[in-house]
Amino acid sequence: MKNKYTLFTLIGLIVAFIVFINSQSNIKSADTYYQQALQKTYSVFSLALPTKLSFADEVVPMDNFDVRESIDQELLVNTYWQSQTILFIKRANKYFPEIEAILKEKGIPDDFKYLVLAESGLKNAVSPSGAVGVWQLLDGTAKDYGLEVNSEVDERYHLKKSTEAACDYIKDAQELFGTWTMAAAAYNVGRKGLMQQVNRQKEDNYYNLLLNNETGRYIYRILAIKLILENPDQFGFHVREKDMYALVPTYEVKVDSSVKDFADFAKKHAINYKLLKYFNPWLRDSYLTNKYQKEYYVRIPKEGYRSYSKIIGFYENDSTAVTD
Repeated sequence: MKNKYTLFTLIGLIVAFIVFINSQSNIKSADTYYQQALQKTYSVFSLALPTKLSFADEVVPMDNFDVRESIDQELLVNTYWQSQTILFIKRANKYFPEIEAILKEKGIPDDFKYLVLAESGLKNAVSPSGAVGVWQLLDGTAKDYGLEVNSEVDERYHLKKSTEAACDYIKDAQELFGTWTMAAAAYNVGRKGLMQQVNRQKEDNYYNLLLNNETGRYIYRILAIKLILENPDQFGFHVREKDMYALVPTYEVKVDSSVKDFADFAKKHAINYKLLKYFNPWLRDSYLTNKYQKEYYVRIPKEGYRSYSKIIGFYENDSTAVTD
């Protein structure tokens, strides 16, 4: 009886071993098939770097190994962070025309429009340090450059006025440091902070300066965004015209007295409070005291232009159309 029991146990172990071997073989076969299929349908590539590159018509020393590695890093990050970069492309289509016009008027190189994407992604963000708006202006800097900042009105959220203030800051920085590249770096770290490093390192070329991690990556990130947005197809981004975010046609209403309730104001102009704040994020409360009878201009979308199809039709029928 004992021998019979031992025999059955041995047979059971052999059967279990055979089943285990077969299961492992099946797993290995399935994994192999999966890997083969994955390699056929999904690939990630290293990127070819340009031999020549410039920022604001200032040459980037692409032959320097450290510059090449830094450009490569930011190009890879922005290429393979696909959701963010597609949003950059879509928002740029909506907001770049107004920003480009102001840059041109102020004498600031067009490449600075990419700085806005590096700063905020063209969103009205608030940083941990308290920088606000698409241009990420601090309270003190904004006031120094003529913007109103208080609990009712914060013009750092006003696209046109904040862009004008940022341009004035950039122009002053360029005059101080001598190049647009250093002016862009100063926009990130501050003029005082950058000057400290210039004096400490006895070096005034951005590409030769040792800076904090954020500022040390800053110009390279702007350059990577520029490369991708100038040639999105080359980097695998395919965004149809109908998928782009479009600028909504608006008109302006002058306000030179107090406003008791912006919800009522919105209804009076055939929109709602949500849309009023969407087009005028610089209005920070539901009312406006306006003690000194200052003139403000409130943007209102033209009648019917909450409709996406109407917006697209407007631009298809008039390629030169702009807001009033």
